[in-house]
Amino acid sequence: MKKLIAFMGLALLVSCGSSNEKKKGFEYNRTQKEEKKAISSDSSEVPVDLENKGIGPVKSLTFDEAIDTALASKGENAFNQKCTACHMTNKKLIGPAMTGVFDRRSPEWVINFLLNPTEMLKQDPIAKALLKQYNNVMMLNQNLSEEEARAITEYLRTL
Repeated sequence: MKKLIAFMGLALLVSCGSSNEKKKGFEYNRTQKEEKKAISSDSSEVPVDLENKGIGPVKSLTFDEAIDTALASKGENAFNQKCTACHMTNKKLIGPAMTGVFDRRSPEWVINFLLNPTEMLKQDPIAKALLKQYNNVMMLNQNLSEEEARAITEYLRTL
């Protein structure tokens, strides 16, 4: 009798839900993943914009022809301490790769974003597009001084 009850219980568990329901559930899950993938791939590249100076205290920044190696060294140290949790130099991580950033953004935009990420993410169209492209992961304000931000920008020039 116990064997019969156990067998019937097992048969009931195995037969719960028809194979069509399971397939529908699988198809539903697959569709959700496909939709997420489509949304991700729909987020087109953020356009190059070298005219946008961003929102912040720096209105003009012109680089010298030669890289200031002492300043770049300080910037590399600051970058390694404050930025590498989210940024790599040559590939995307949580945020964009930093190599070639000045081919895509003006020096003023970069330094203003370092100094003022919260306002930039709220108001600047490029920053908002980047936020969307990187799954709404906001860059944290590192409370950099203008000196530190300038050193980081000099380091980014070396990449």
